[in-house]
Amino acid sequence: MELNIYSKEQPEDLPCPQTTAVQTATSGATLFTIQLGLNLIWTPLFFGLKRPIEATTDIVVLTGVTGYLTYAWSQVDIVAAWCMAPYLGWLGFATYLSAGTGYLNNWDFTDKERETKTANTGSGMNKDYVNKAPEQK
Repeated sequence: MELNIYSKEQPEDLPCPQTTAVQTATSGATLFTIQLGLNLIWTPLFFGLKRPIEATTDIVVLTGVTGYLTYAWSQVDIVAAWCMAPYLGWLGFATYLSAGTGYLNNWDFTDKERETKTANTGSGMNKDYVNKAPEQK
C-alpha cells in the first residue's frame, strides 16, 4: 500500500487522528459523569448511612476512575490532565482518611451516637457523640 502525502483522502485502514481525539473526549465525558456520580454517593454513604466499608470502596473506585479520566484527558489536552492532579492528590488523602476512620472504629459507626436527654431545640437531631464528655451541671 502506498501513501500519497499530497492526497486529502486517507486510507480506510488508518485511523483519523481527529476521530480518535473525538472518541477519547467522548469517553472522557462519560468517565467524568461516572466520577461525579461516585463523588455524590460517598457523603451519604459515609455520614448519612454510616457505612464505612461501602464508602471506602466507593472512594477507591472513584480514585481509579479519576486516574483513568486523567489519562484519557491527557490524550486530548495535557493542560486538562494536569488540572486533575490536585483532585487526584485530594482523593488519595480522602481515601486514607476514609479507610483509617473505618479501621479505627472497627468498620462500624452505628454505636458512635447515643440519644440525648435534652429537649430538641430545633437545631437538628437529639444525638450526641459517644466521645463527647457529658455536660457538668
